[in-house]
Amino acid sequence: MPEATADDFKAAMSRLAAGVTLITAHDPEDGPAGEDVGMTATAFMSVSLDPLLVLVSLRAESRMEEVLSRQPCWAASILSESQRHIAGRFAMRGRISDRLLFEDISYYRGAHSGAPVVSGSLAAVECRTEQRVPAGDHVLVIGRVLSVRTHSPEGAPLTYFRGRYRRLGS
Repeated sequence: MPEATADDFKAAMSRLAAGVTLITAHDPEDGPAGEDVGMTATAFMSVSLDPLLVLVSLRAESRMEEVLSRQPCWAASILSESQRHIAGRFAMRGRISDRLLFEDISYYRGAHSGAPVVSGSLAAVECRTEQRVPAGDHVLVIGRVLSVRTHSPEGAPLTYFRGRYRRLGS
């Protein structure tokens, strides 16, 4: 087997279907009223039932990682296939200001985190960072689940496979 390269690894990982989430936080230190930040993530997973823990992998140099390094509470909205436009918008991070990212998106504030939670998402969890683990060019953020809410039990999840958002079975 040949030695692995970053391109080979990306190609192999693109064949692993993943659910799509929107990770959000409210950054109270950014301006007088603070600012909402968000990013699309496919590296989100449950870790433990006792205690309730989840994990999200963030690029070490990302705005979200910077915010979560000082803001302990955040939310993850599990997106449905009808919310592809939201995933696409937040994946364009850096090309759109944080204030415009949330424009025209229906959300409510999480009671524990104050973070935006996408209305109509399949489910949402609010978390408090329990541990941060540096891992190469990423940081693994392990969050203790503070609340869980299921929104749309009938919806289908948005998935990411081979570099594109997909519907199950397509």
